[in-house]
Formats: sequence, C-alpha cells, structure tokens
Amino acid sequence: MVQPVTGTKGLHGRMVAKGGRYWGNIIDSNTINVATVTNIIKNEFGILTCENCMKMDALQANRGSFSFGNADNALNFAKSNGLKMRGHTFVWHSQLPGWVSNIGDKSTLTSVIQTHISTVMARYKGQIYAWDVVNEMFSEDGSVRSSVYSRVFGGDGFVEVAFKAARAADPDAKLFINDYNLDSATYAKTTGMVNSVKKWLAAGIPVDGIGSQGHLQANQGANALGALQALAAASSKIIVAITELDIVGAGTTDYANVAKACISVPQCVGITSWGVRDSDSWRSSSSPCMFDGSGNKKAAYTAAYNALA
Repeated sequence: MVQPVTGTKGLHGRMVAKGGRYWGNIIDSNTINVATVTNIIKNEFGILTCENCMKMDALQANRGSFSFGNADNALNFAKSNGLKMRGHTFVWHSQLPGWVSNIGDKSTLTSVIQTHISTVMARYKGQIYAWDVVNEMFSEDGSVRSSVYSRVFGGDGFVEVAFKAARAADPDAKLFINDYNLDSATYAKTTGMVNSVKKWLAAGIPVDGIGSQGHLQANQGANALGALQALAAASSKIIVAITELDIVGAGTTDYANVAKACISVPQCVGITSWGVRDSDSWRSSSSPCMFDGSGNKKAAYTAAYNALA
C-alpha cells in the first residue's frame, strides 16, 4: 500500500494485516474529552479526521485571522496516542465564512484559496497523512456544483489552484478529491468524478486520491465493491478511500460488504467511520454507527471485524 500504517488493535489492526490499510474515525471538540469515545478510538482505530475543526469556518472565520486551537488539540491527541491524521477540508461550498461567499473576482478568490491552504498546511506539514483538498464539488448529474468557486472561476479552474497550492505546501501529503453519493459504479456522479479526475491528471493537476464519503442508506453496502472499482479505474496512480462511513440502521451485511470491498480493491487504502457512537453521529436518529450510545459494540462491529479475517 502507499501509506506507512502500523498497529495491531481492533478494526484498525485487522485492516493493517490486509496490506497496510487503515480504519479510522472522527474526533472534535465535543468528543475529545469524552472518555467513552476516546477509549474506543484508542482501542479500535488508527487514524483520525476532525469532524469540523479543520473546516474553513473553524480555521479562518475572518480573513487573515486563523484559529488553530481545536485543530491543534485534535492533532496532539492523535500524535500522543500513536494515531495518524487526515485533514478535512479546504475548498467546500458549505461551512464557508461569509466573507468568502461574497468574493466576486477570480484573482482575489485565487489568492484566498492559496493563502488558506499554504497557511494551514505549513502549520501541520509532515503531520497529516492526507488532505481532502476539494470537497463535494459535484452535482448529482456529475456536473460541477454551483458555488462561489465555480461561479467566480467559470467552471472547475479552482481545482487546479487548490491542488497545486496543496502540493507545494506539503509534497508528502496525499491529496484527495472527496464527495458523497459515489456509491454505485454507474451513477452519474461517480462517472462525472472519474472523468474529471482523468482530465485533471492529464493536465498535470496533482490529485492523488478519490474519497468516497460512504453515507449509505440501508442495503447499499452491496454496491460498495463495484463503486470503489469504478473510482480506482480513473488511473492506476489513483488511490481510493472511504472517508465518512455511516450506514442507516447499521446492518451487519452492509458493514461486512463495505469492509470486504475495501480490502478487495488494491488501490483502497482504508476506511474512516463518521462517528464512534450513534449518539455522536450527525445521523443519530438512524443509528448508523458500530457502537451504541453507551459505547457498546453493535452487531455491525462484529460483522465488519469478522469480514476482515
């Protein structure tokens, strides 16, 4: 595999044994001091993503004024417990400070993208395994979503600006394009992603990976293998990852299928779950996680664990 992960614990240990892959989870200011959550993280997972604290509204709510406290805390927690870190996210239409949304000219927005990425990545250089450089830029039909970025650039030109800034800031970090509903091989959004990545690579834009978020409905796990294979087919140089996994109802077959899908695709480097306990999840009413609100393992955990045997 492409990233130096190690470990023998829990789900992560099972993934490491399958070719050096990882299984990770999220952390943020609302969970970093919750012992039930942090104990599970320490025992089961090998890489962390900030749920919110590395998004632009959290880091640079006002132009030129950066607030790194919560992000620093998350990274320090990861490092002190021998965990790696994924960075999430730079260019995204949501959770965007109002001052960015109000930018109307290309030169200003270009500078803002470059400055934000270079400042954040310089602070964390060499400490973040991968970054979701651009997040959720596609509409469901595979076209470029309307956002301040696409409107000002007149298309997807912001992708080149962001990825080249990221590569310059930390040449060793893996750079991902990340999106949701990439869960079927033949879905228009999946096809749009693949075609765009091919185009960007041909143009010399340094995209290393495609992140499929994996916010699944019940019974969608069966499509995971085909979807990952389709994404990986964008290029032999591309790595893929499931970056935000949660599944409505936490079905055992769904979780087993997703786990098996990643280890069956040579370019799949790992899985990140989007929430430790159901009660911490943004979809809490759907009970989508592998641990219940008390931190007990659910049947979904056992199914995923056994699927990695």
